[in-house]
Amino acid sequence: MHKIQEIDAYILGLIYTYCHNETLDKFMIFITTLGNMGAIWIVIGISCLLFRISRKIGIEILISLIIGALLGNLTIKPLVGRVRPFYIVPDISLLIPEPYGYSFPSGHALSSFAASTVIFLNNKKLGVITLILASIIAFSRLYLYVHYPSDVLVGAFLGIIVGIFSKYILERSHKLKI
Repeated sequence: MHKIQEIDAYILGLIYTYCHNETLDKFMIFITTLGNMGAIWIVIGISCLLFRISRKIGIEILISLIIGALLGNLTIKPLVGRVRPFYIVPDISLLIPEPYGYSFPSGHALSSFAASTVIFLNNKKLGVITLILASIIAFSRLYLYVHYPSDVLVGAFLGIIVGIFSKYILERSHKLKI
């Protein structure tokens, strides 16, 4: 675990030192805001519910977000209790308000990859676009120094698993006529 922490700190240091500029700062603040509490994905999920053709996708997205929140925010984060990187390096000047709670896993990455995986499994072209957005949202958490790379990677991995599972649950319930 100590080696992972060292690698995490090294990567964050590189991003913080070499990637920051005023334009990218504003862009990353905007991008991370889209992912706050899964907002963009909730909007997409609810929008899908409005149309018969996409209703199933909307349900799958919302199921994935609920499972993701229960798994990541309410279960894993309190169990692991990993403090955010800006507490470890206190001279970092945050560009956003301090996020609540623990760092591991990244909720932004988990919700983004859960929803975009659902979309990808239903529509490859739209799914690629949403997976790119999910990746940018996940990277914004590193850029803004509020997550470690391992937080984001595990969040993305869990999100993909949750997205696949959510699609499976809905398809299984339709076959059983639940």
